[in-house]
Amino acid sequence: MYAIIENGGHQFKAEVDGRLTINYLGEVEKGTKIEFDNVLALCDGENVKIGSPKVENAKVIGEVVSSVKGPKLTIAKFRRRKNSKRKTGHRQIYTLVEIKEIVCS
Repeated sequence: MYAIIENGGHQFKAEVDGRLTINYLGEVEKGTKIEFDNVLALCDGENVKIGSPKVENAKVIGEVVSSVKGPKLTIAKFRRRKNSKRKTGHRQIYTLVEIKEIVCS
């Protein structure tokens, strides 16, 4: 069984005991429960429920595992013939969530 959820403008495929890296939620303690109410679709083998825009009475329950950093992105700016160059980097912070339960009543 899996569900398609929306969080922060992004869509994720959530499966029980799976992990998702979602947008950073701030200083959230490890083990905090999170409920995702924007369930766009549910699939249980052959049964598929597609919401318009979301499935009624469905939610996905997850638990915060930790905060993680994404890959390093390098930004280089170079202006030819001006003796001007600049190199910086960035690492985005994400929240790692483990999916515990998919509820549909």
